[in-house]
Amino acid sequence: MRKLGSRLQGHPSLKLPGIDAPTGSLGQGLSIANGMAMAAKLNGKGYRVYALLGDGECDEGQVWEAAMTAAHYRLDNITAIVDRNSFQSDGPTEAIKSKEPLPEKWRAFGWAVMEIDGHDLLQISKALDEARSTKGRPSVIIAKTVKGKGISMLEGDNSFHSKPINDELLEIALRELSNAMPLDY
Repeated sequence: MRKLGSRLQGHPSLKLPGIDAPTGSLGQGLSIANGMAMAAKLNGKGYRVYALLGDGECDEGQVWEAAMTAAHYRLDNITAIVDRNSFQSDGPTEAIKSKEPLPEKWRAFGWAVMEIDGHDLLQISKALDEARSTKGRPSVIIAKTVKGKGISMLEGDNSFHSKPINDELLEIALRELSNAMPLDY
């Protein structure tokens, strides 16, 4: 992790399956997704486009320009998923630039909004189904999460943002995560 050439060097990489456009610079992903969704509509293709955003990324004006664009063109084949963990690299999102009321902001831009527990696989699945069935406007899933969830020494701790953990902490983290995995999904 966080090593040049690694599949997990930091921001998403084309080396990861399912990643069509790693963005690097924050705020660009939703605009790229809009282009893909528009292309699908213009070419009569039935595929959906998904854009993953961090809540800190919603500080960027380009996110909101893209949100307006998606609603204007009624891109109902796009779903944005916002990881609402309330942290960004420099600290708590609300201390840096308030996002609240985040759901109402997305609604004001013309999006169908779903708020879920981002750690609940059933809620995630239901929200994705709801987004697929929404017609005439784009959908956003605001997934409330806890940074480092399930790893005692990382949970809720922003000091590990963008930093790899050492081998000792990795061993503890993997053990804690394997013990926490639900077996009924």
